[in-house]
Amino acid sequence: MNSSLSTNVIWKLLFVSISLLCFTPWVNPPIALFAGVVLSLVIGNPYSSQVQNVSKYLLQLAVVGLGFGVNLTSALAGGAPRLEFIIGSAVLTILLGLLVGKLLGIDKKIVLLLSSGTAICGGSAIAAVSPVIEAKEHHISVALGTVFVLNAIALFIFPFIGEYFNLSQIDFGLWAALAIHDTSSVVGAAQVYGEEALEIATVTKLTRALLIFPLVIIISFFYKNGEKKTKIPWFIIGFIGAMLINTYVEQLAEINQQIAIVAKKALTLTLFLIGTGLTRELLRNVGLRPMILGLLLWIVISIGSLATILYIY
Repeated sequence: MNSSLSTNVIWKLLFVSISLLCFTPWVNPPIALFAGVVLSLVIGNPYSSQVQNVSKYLLQLAVVGLGFGVNLTSALAGGAPRLEFIIGSAVLTILLGLLVGKLLGIDKKIVLLLSSGTAICGGSAIAAVSPVIEAKEHHISVALGTVFVLNAIALFIFPFIGEYFNLSQIDFGLWAALAIHDTSSVVGAAQVYGEEALEIATVTKLTRALLIFPLVIIISFFYKNGEKKTKIPWFIIGFIGAMLINTYVEQLAEINQQIAIVAKKALTLTLFLIGTGLTRELLRNVGLRPMILGLLLWIVISIGSLATILYIY
């Protein structure tokens, strides 16, 4: 009893301390995520459900805030979004996932959730598709766990790969948006790479997220659950509104930039919170075959999109 109480006290002290450090210049998104993962795996997270809810809404607010730092005209001029590229990569990823998942003998619902999450926008796509296919809790946890681990890896290694290939800010932003699953890791990696990369990545990623709607409609047709509907995520609408304000209301330029700065710090805190959600139990539940499928899909979309950016666009 005393040991448990002591662990909770230590966890709370470290949690508060690192959370505050996320608002300083010394902690960037990869460091924040790493700190959260270490804290969770070493000490554990006694408040995982509460932290998960907070991180979800904080991420959405941060995304809206980032919109106040994005100029729509320059983002579009930079080449984002390239709709045909986004749609093509998503379709190919899902088809490959279904094929490989069948060959590996993985549960069909896990395959569909994991393929959707990899192709479109990680946890958001998984959350949207799961009620349509009537996925069970273990189906969802396996898919989310796989995506979570790969997101964490991507946040660390993508900026280094971008530097190795000498990618421009525009090219890296586009690549991150296409090859990384969740919005949090996309904007986290792009933020490390540079301001212009962050603009391109955010706009392209949220365009990619809109593919949730046709995906759910198609899946509903095959699962005969056409009565189930999905709504446009409010933070996408908020991001677009913030971006329009920043682009066309010049009088608010200084205020907009301050909001964007706060949003970037909030994103860093969000990644720390997300890191604390990587528990030992989650890692155990993922399993080898789903992880192999997730890793294979991620490698294919990463290499394929990078090659396309380097040699075609």
